[in-house]
Amino acid sequence: MLKSMTGYGKATIESETLSVTAEVKSLNSKFLDIFCRIPRNYSEREIEIRNLITQSLERGKVEFTLTVSPIGDGSAGTVVNRALVKAYFRDLHQTAEELGFAPTPTDVLRMALQMPNTYSADSPTEDQQAAEAAQIQQTVLAALKKCNEFRQQEGRALGKAFHAAIQKISDLLLEVEELDKTRIPAVRERLRKNVRDLIHDETFDQNRFEQELVYFIEKFDISEEKVRLMNHLSYFIETLQNKESNGKKLNFIAQEIGREVNTIGSKANDAPIQHLVVQMKDELEKIKEQTANII
Repeated sequence: MLKSMTGYGKATIESETLSVTAEVKSLNSKFLDIFCRIPRNYSEREIEIRNLITQSLERGKVEFTLTVSPIGDGSAGTVVNRALVKAYFRDLHQTAEELGFAPTPTDVLRMALQMPNTYSADSPTEDQQAAEAAQIQQTVLAALKKCNEFRQQEGRALGKAFHAAIQKISDLLLEVEELDKTRIPAVRERLRKNVRDLIHDETFDQNRFEQELVYFIEKFDISEEKVRLMNHLSYFIETLQNKESNGKKLNFIAQEIGREVNTIGSKANDAPIQHLVVQMKDELEKIKEQTANII
């Protein structure tokens, strides 16, 4: 099954004390390139999150954002250092009196709360840390699952586009084969005319003529190219249906298709066939653009 590198997934899981949101965006890239935005308090989880992304998304340019928000009063995570705030309050009030003015208690308290170390972290217990870690992992996995579902959906759409383009090239190849049937008699008649002109030439060399004739026939014969092109088209469809299909392999096959199409156009030396070749190249270009977005 085809899987696009373009994807998006977002998941939010809430507990009694914590709300965790994970968001994943991915675009096409030759390799796996991960950029993480994680709150500083949870930076130790980055390696674990990167491993989860690597196992799930394989390739692509990935942007990951983790948001963690406390819920309720019991999860604030900080407590006021009352003893220190009282000391700041007394010192500030005394300083104000020494300077000859009387501030309001509200103003003094506001200044005291802004002084250093007035808040201290309420360290979570080991059980709380384990619960937070499990919640974060569960949220990340849910977002990655949605991103993969998005990628698979995009892959199915690309698969349909590939089938349509290959079918179009196959139909154009059938038209080339029909035109080739009339091209060969025309080439044969042109050869006969040239031979008749050469026979009346006193410098006519029979051996040289036979060599040139063989070269001319080989140069304009596109039978092998048509067979190889049809085989490449069939192999492309076969690879699409393979569970292990990947963008690099499809791109290699598309390059082989392009070689045969170019050779047919150059060897046919026929305007109607070359017009069909241009249409083939147009469809092939669409395929090449999209294979770059397949994992």
